[in-house]
Amino acid sequence: MREALAGLTVRGRAFLAAGVTAVLCAVVLGQPALTRVGVLVLALPLVTAFVIGRSRYRLALVRTVTPQLVAAGQPARVNLALTNEGRTPSGVLLLEDHVPYVLGTRPRFVLDGIGHGWRRHVTYQVRSDVRGRFEIGPMSVRVSDPFGLVELGRAFRTTVPLTVTPRTVPLPQIPLGGAWTGSGDNRPRAFAIGSAEDVTVREYRRGDDLRRVHWRSSARTGELMVRREEQPWQSRATLFLDNRLRSHRGQGIASSLEAAVSAAASIAVHLSHRGFTVRLVTATGEDPSAAWHFRDADLNTGPLLEALAVVQAVHQPHLDTGWLAEGTHGGLTVAVFGAVEPMDVPVLRRMQHQAGSALAIALDVESWISPAAGDRSATTALAQQGWRAVPLLPRDRLDATWQELGRSAARGTRAGGITVTPVAPAAASPTTGSPTPGSPVPGSVR
Repeated sequence: MREALAGLTVRGRAFLAAGVTAVLCAVVLGQPALTRVGVLVLALPLVTAFVIGRSRYRLALVRTVTPQLVAAGQPARVNLALTNEGRTPSGVLLLEDHVPYVLGTRPRFVLDGIGHGWRRHVTYQVRSDVRGRFEIGPMSVRVSDPFGLVELGRAFRTTVPLTVTPRTVPLPQIPLGGAWTGSGDNRPRAFAIGSAEDVTVREYRRGDDLRRVHWRSSARTGELMVRREEQPWQSRATLFLDNRLRSHRGQGIASSLEAAVSAAASIAVHLSHRGFTVRLVTATGEDPSAAWHFRDADLNTGPLLEALAVVQAVHQPHLDTGWLAEGTHGGLTVAVFGAVEPMDVPVLRRMQHQAGSALAIALDVESWISPAAGDRSATTALAQQGWRAVPLLPRDRLDATWQELGRSAARGTRAGGITVTPVAPAAASPTTGSPTPGSPVPGSVR
């Protein structure tokens, strides 16, 4: 009852004041009829408070968000399932769900006719143009009487997360080199040198087909060896994102950092669907939640996009190099840089030296301040350290820039690669059986 009296609305308090005033005036003026009116007006909010306070209602809420991982600019649907497990009616419900302001206005609902076993389903949409991780809830519930005299507040403490990932664009297929490293899923690989017996056999494992046993290698090693037509190799890629505050310009969703995050997200999705196992590295080092993984491509992109959704600008001046201390070398490295300073050159050199193929997109960050203030120093610095780099301006299309990066990588491969040409066996001399003078030697490199 004390809580119900504290929940009197302005209307309920006005009724109390009017009832007391009417009773006092009736006593002073000696008007019994006015006394009855005053008592009725005074009793109405008190009786309402007593009924609302004595109501035994048990409200339950189940909130679900579909999907929980949504791209920026795309809507998500919030479903509310409300039930009343109490035995007495609860009047009118005023519901207000708390959502961050970037997801839109707070939804409000009015539900009446609440009795025992009452159930209602409510749905509303949220949408955000800003990436990040947001909590939807808690929900405030106000129970009111039909006259609006008493209003009691309740709250559901539960919340559900919603992750808004960066915007992504489909990228075209481009040649990527230096990608095969480590061991993992079986993938075909051609061998240019060495004996086939040395590179296409492995130890016998329980369940192997006995018809694949290679008896000559087994006799030489003393253990059962089986033929292997495919070498277990895997395709790995390191995605680097420079998220230092000093390397970017602009504010909010129009900043160069947001463009860099969107580019990194598009590259991560593209590489994952091309069969790469991708890990994310930022200026603060490797993200454990986005390390190399061995799952389906659609499942691989989830942790990467979630990590990119919460990437923020950091104030540290130097790039973390702890992830470069690994013993593994080679593989593909794709980086998205902002401004590059002279103190970053040693790190860039180490990154390029460790990678089998180093590709970079360098944002012309000065163009985010003024379109006329272009600066290609980052692209030049990366090229001087052996990177295949292309610039990205605010009005440039990412897919076209990615295509240009592929052409740059292809030109570098043709310029610096060695082509192995298969040569037919040399013709033997009819008299000596030796190769004819001037004929090519088998296995020569041209």
